[in-house]
Amino acid sequence: MQYVRFGNTDLEVSRIGFGAWAIGGEAEVGGIPIGWGPADDAVSVKALHKSLDSGITFYDTADFYGLGHSEELIGKTFGNRADVVVATKVGQRQGEGNTIQIDYSLEYVRKACEQSLRRLRRDSIDFYQLHVAKVPNLQNGELEGLLQDLQKEGKIRWYGISLVTFMPEPEAEFCLENRFGHGFQVVYNIFNQLITPYLAQMQQGGYGVIARMPLQFGLLTGKFDTNTAFLPSDHRSFRLTKAVLQEAAKLLQPLQKMAQDYGMNLAQLAFSFILSNPAISTVIPGIRTPEQAVRNAELPPALSPTDRDWLVQFWQEDCRNLFAAMKQAG
Repeated sequence: MQYVRFGNTDLEVSRIGFGAWAIGGEAEVGGIPIGWGPADDAVSVKALHKSLDSGITFYDTADFYGLGHSEELIGKTFGNRADVVVATKVGQRQGEGNTIQIDYSLEYVRKACEQSLRRLRRDSIDFYQLHVAKVPNLQNGELEGLLQDLQKEGKIRWYGISLVTFMPEPEAEFCLENRFGHGFQVVYNIFNQLITPYLAQMQQGGYGVIARMPLQFGLLTGKFDTNTAFLPSDHRSFRLTKAVLQEAAKLLQPLQKMAQDYGMNLAQLAFSFILSNPAISTVIPGIRTPEQAVRNAELPPALSPTDRDWLVQFWQEDCRNLFAAMKQAG
């Protein structure tokens, strides 16, 4: 494993981290599945232990994952260990009438932070992220003022924003122009390179950058086909539509050939592409089992500049139909 400094903070993170959405288990709000289907807590705890044994020191979760259950498992497993860096998020909650609510009121954010600390069993949250906040949530400066207060109180060490998937531009531009926070979480993978124009600015501005969805909900593993079906409790049941699966299937052959040429699998190719961008601090594949922890902790071979440039061109020229289908599905 390799380790890097997270932007201009004092955090050191493993280049490959642990995406903890799936271990939150089954959960739904307003009839919408917000998890990845069933999860066995005993297996999840073993996966967390094995990941640390394999060199993974960065763990990304949210208070909305499993409605707090993902945080609870991380807290139960690691507690206040100093050699583990924990990032979590705030802003989405279960509202009245079992609806998904976006809440950035100062009273709620402070309360949610304290609840996350209790679930995580930590004295301080290493990196606290606004979960898909929008520009209107940020404009008057009150929310950042609260985050700075939480920082002074020692409840969080650093803070930033997790940008939305399909239209990250307004918040990326606002945060860069106004020097908001210390880090970004972005969607960045072979099938979604929308954030690319901002990555160099983030690096130059001293921000740490977390790349989520490296496998685009599993499309970049090559394990799905047009007949793949997901459980109703798995959010991919509505995100990976037949149209998305069909378009992805058309694009995998040249990627498989490139991966084979390097002696790696598709997932490793996906990680290698992301990590080839110097702005990226860490990539966070979802990990559910000890076996996945060991597999994902292996840093892949580096891509040649020529192959990296080809993958950028591939996104620009060949992935338009897939991206449109993914955006339509949500």
